[in-house]
Amino acid sequence: MIPMRGMNPRRLQQMMKQMGINIETLSDVEEVIIRTADREIAFSDAQVTIMDAQGVRTYQITGTPVERTRELKIPEEDVQLVVGQTGASAEEVRAVLKNAKGDLAKAIMKLRK
Repeated sequence: MIPMRGMNPRRLQQMMKQMGINIETLSDVEEVIIRTADREIAFSDAQVTIMDAQGVRTYQITGTPVERTRELKIPEEDVQLVVGQTGASAEEVRAVLKNAKGDLAKAIMKLRK
């Protein structure tokens, strides 16, 4: 609920309902993870509130964020493709692909030199 000083919470809730705003708190949330290409932000003690205003849902997350870097996962198909193009070993290809952040063209060019 959105705290407002000096306002009765019930009255505030009624006003929001009249404006078409509904607020819901999710219970039993175990963890919330936000993933980007190179990192994750995890909330293990997350409290999640959903505000629905005229069909637009907004999620609010409160808690203690913990950032962690993501391990780049190289698909086996990519490894085999680069091995086939360069003749390098699978281990060498994996290392070069990780350094190239999964960019196949960069990896092939580097291994052909």
